[in-house]
Amino acid sequence: MATYDFKKEFKDLYLPKPIPMLIQVPEMTFIAVDGEGDPNTAKAYAEALEILYGLCYAIKMSKMSGQTPKGYFDYVVPPLEGLWSLPGYVFDGKPIPNKDQFRWTSLIRQPDYVTEEVFQSVKETLKKKKPDLDASKAHLITFEEGLCAQIMHPGSYDDEPATIAKLNAFIKESGHKPDFSDIRRHHEIYLGDPRKTAPENLKTVIRHPIA
Repeated sequence: MATYDFKKEFKDLYLPKPIPMLIQVPEMTFIAVDGEGDPNTAKAYAEALEILYGLCYAIKMSKMSGQTPKGYFDYVVPPLEGLWSLPGYVFDGKPIPNKDQFRWTSLIRQPDYVTEEVFQSVKETLKKKKPDLDASKAHLITFEEGLCAQIMHPGSYDDEPATIAKLNAFIKESGHKPDFSDIRRHHEIYLGDPRKTAPENLKTVIRHPIA
């Protein structure tokens, strides 16, 4: 049986074209870690990713531990996602002078069989394997993003403003308006690893909540 790949099964969510589109995003389950600071330099951000991937791969490999969750199937770990905001005003992805102000939630989608019981079990597993990591910072959430506009951004993260301008123009022309809140935030889905991929070859889904 082929390994389940969320990107291939839900192409509208993960593989849009570099052309703005509307999408109704359903409820999904995620492991998430909240934090603050510049993602390029903040220790908290690097730690958040280590916690996320540690937990995700512990779930994926649970079949090897003899504690296979009910409903388990093998799958490709979905891409890293990020919800971004700033204190005091709405952040829509445009450049800011001080990235240390960022407030972010890093998250990775989970199969529906990942219940709170499964999640707590893999947290204990990660604590034993990597006691220096504070797995208590992670939490399991369900998140229904609702009506959004999104676009694929090809290339460097630094070049996102032009793509965001295109997305904002589409939102206005389609008769909608941005609908940011504490929950519905500037959303990015990272389809490439900047440590291994040249900036010009990166691909990032940019998604904005609308009404």
